[in-house]
Amino acid sequence: MNAQPESAPSAPHRDQPGDRAALLVIDMINPFDFDEADRVRPAAETAAAVIARLRAKADAHDVPTIYVNDNFGQWHSDRDRLIAAARPALAGAAIEPRERDFFIIKPQFSGFYSTNLAVLLPKLGVRRLILTGIATEICVLFTAADAHMRDYRLWVPENGVVALDSAHGAAALAIMNARMGARTTRFDDRAFATWLTDDAAD
Repeated sequence: MNAQPESAPSAPHRDQPGDRAALLVIDMINPFDFDEADRVRPAAETAAAVIARLRAKADAHDVPTIYVNDNFGQWHSDRDRLIAAARPALAGAAIEPRERDFFIIKPQFSGFYSTNLAVLLPKLGVRRLILTGIATEICVLFTAADAHMRDYRLWVPENGVVALDSAHGAAALAIMNARMGARTTRFDDRAFATWLTDDAAD
């Protein structure tokens, strides 16, 4: 039997109640043409494998995956063009967005800045965010700060993010944990189940 084609994701017109989680994949659809790319690529490939496992676990628990990706200066670009440009250099083919996944293009560091992420999340009933991607001390940190100001509960699994500088990345994780209440424990099956069921999510 032939597999049925996936349909594009949709969201209700009105905000939804609830305490749903969402997985954010930040800037992993990336041509890796920046100065530190060769040095951080091994870590990015390791994180990509973790994110792929996390996404599979999210699928099994009806947790939506939302790619939040830089436009990399391509102001007239769109989802398909960004993916096509990054595909030859992707850190892990398994994390390429699927038709069912949401895809938001951002112009700056934070996933919330000048994007529709702040509109989409309430329509999905989302109050918890799992942040993954690159770079821990820049786009992940800025997105976490904006999410924290909007009272989202946060989990930033340390094995699902990539730092440009290991010391800066560790400092960013410490800030997110201490000042934003984010969990920074590593992703595994038990941690994921705890995140979904723990009312405190601290």
